[in-house]
Amino acid sequence: MKNKKVLIIFTGGTISMKNDEKTNAAIPAMTGEDILNLVPEIKDITTLEFINFGMMPGPHMTPDHMLELSILINHKIGKEDYDGIVVTHGTDSLEETAYFLDLTYDQKAPVIFVGSMKNSTEFGWDGPENLIAAVRTAINEDAEGRGVMVVMNNEIHSAAQVTKTKTHTIDTFKSKDFGPIGFVSRDKVHFYYSYTKRQYFKISKVVKDIDLIKCGCGMDDKFLRFSVDSGAKGIVVEGLGKGNIPPTMVSGIDYAIGKGIPVILVSRCIMGRAMDDYGYPGAGRDLTTRGVILGDNLPGQKARIKLMIALASTSRMEEIKDIFEKNYY
Repeated sequence: MKNKKVLIIFTGGTISMKNDEKTNAAIPAMTGEDILNLVPEIKDITTLEFINFGMMPGPHMTPDHMLELSILINHKIGKEDYDGIVVTHGTDSLEETAYFLDLTYDQKAPVIFVGSMKNSTEFGWDGPENLIAAVRTAINEDAEGRGVMVVMNNEIHSAAQVTKTKTHTIDTFKSKDFGPIGFVSRDKVHFYYSYTKRQYFKISKVVKDIDLIKCGCGMDDKFLRFSVDSGAKGIVVEGLGKGNIPPTMVSGIDYAIGKGIPVILVSRCIMGRAMDDYGYPGAGRDLTTRGVILGDNLPGQKARIKLMIALASTSRMEEIKDIFEKNYY
C-alpha cells in the first residue's frame, strides 16, 4: 500500500496529551510529528503527509473551526492526490465535527476521524492502535465513497450515527440504532454495509446561534422564550420519549415559531427517533401541527450541527423541514 497517500490532520485531543507533572492532569503537549514519532510502524503502512491544524481539547472545538477544517479538507482532496484523509480529534466533540464534515463533504476519498480515550502517559494508551486502524481504513478501496467515518477501538462507524456513550472506556463510541458499519482486524478492513442516507451542503458560512434545550418533567417555557429573546436563529428541543414535552413548554414553542424561528424536535432517549404518534397537548402530533420539525434519530448535539448548516443554506422554513424530514415517513 506504499503507493497510497494519506494526509493526517492533527487537531488535538487526548491523543496529543500528556500528564502535566505539576497538576497530574492531562494537557495538550504533542504536535503531529511528535505523535508519529511515537508510532513509527505507521510509516510502513502507506505514504504519509501531515498538517498541524491545532492542539485543541475536544471542548475547545467551535463551529468556525469545523468550517475551516471542512474547507481545508475539500481543498486538499480537490487539489492533491490523496487516497484518504485521517483527522485526529478530541473525543468529547468528535462526533459533532465528524458529522459537520459528513454534511459538507462529497468527494470519493474517505475521511476518517480518530482519537484516543487515554493520553500518552497512561498505561494502555489506545492512540497508536486507533491511528493505525484509521490509516488502514483510509487506504482501503471499500472505504471509497462512504463519506466521513469514525474509527475507534477497531470499529468503523458512520459519522451520521456514531456517538460517545461512556466517559472513560475505550469502547465508548457506538452507533446505537444500527451498529458499526465495519471493523479492522490486524491489517484487514472489513465492511458490513453502507450507510446511504447521506446529505451534502455546499456552504461558505455557518449559522452559530442555535440553542439546544433538553426537556425534563415539569419544565416551563422560560428557556425557550429566553432563547428567542436573546437572538437564537434556531432551537433544538430534546423531548421525552418519542418527542413529547411538558404542556407548560408549548407556549414557548408557539412563541419561537411565531417569530419565524425553526424548532427541531428530537428525543432525549439514546436510541430511536422522534415521532408524532401521540396527540395530547405537548405530544409529537400536537407539536408538528404547530410547525415543529422532526429530527429523525439524531441526538440533540447533531441536530444542532445540522440546523447550523441548514440555515447557512436556506432561510425558508419549508426547505429546512425538507432537509430534516425528507424520506422520513
